[in-house]
Amino acid sequence: MSIERWVFGYGSLMWRPGFEFVERQEATLHGRRRAFCIYSVHHRGTYERPGLVLGLAPGGAVRGAAYRIAEADWEATYAYLREREQPTETYIEARAAIRLADGRRLETLVFLSDVRHPQWAGALSPERQAELIAGATGLSGRNVDYLRDLVVHLRQQGVRDVAMERLLGMVEARELAAG
Repeated sequence: MSIERWVFGYGSLMWRPGFEFVERQEATLHGRRRAFCIYSVHHRGTYERPGLVLGLAPGGAVRGAAYRIAEADWEATYAYLREREQPTETYIEARAAIRLADGRRLETLVFLSDVRHPQWAGALSPERQAELIAGATGLSGRNVDYLRDLVVHLRQQGVRDVAMERLLGMVEARELAAG
């Protein structure tokens, strides 16, 4: 009997998974919400000028994408995810129940925000989030590009995240004002 291996993505994994998968479905995770709640000192900022990246903060629900991974690909996929998602160990690997768009309920690997990690930003005001995101750049590029990609890709998948759209408007206004 083979074990089904699934991975849940709620940010860039939705549009740029970077690994082979057998099946992809829209999925919902209850009890967590998408939030810019982690200081980024690697991918989208530096120690001198941190940015913010997404995490799964406690509360609410989040729509994302679930990927079924072939057993033969699991080891390589898991190693890739550890390297991609854990450069500073800001997430906790967990198993969580999700509901797929086709109605199935299953358990998946998910990376939850570690609220005890020094990079945990918590519930910052939208103004503070915009301030941190505007102008921040890390190894993976500009922080605003990450936010813009999120908003665009969520829209393409039929997910309207009003808070993220509003935050993008605030960041773009700051960057425009800064010249």
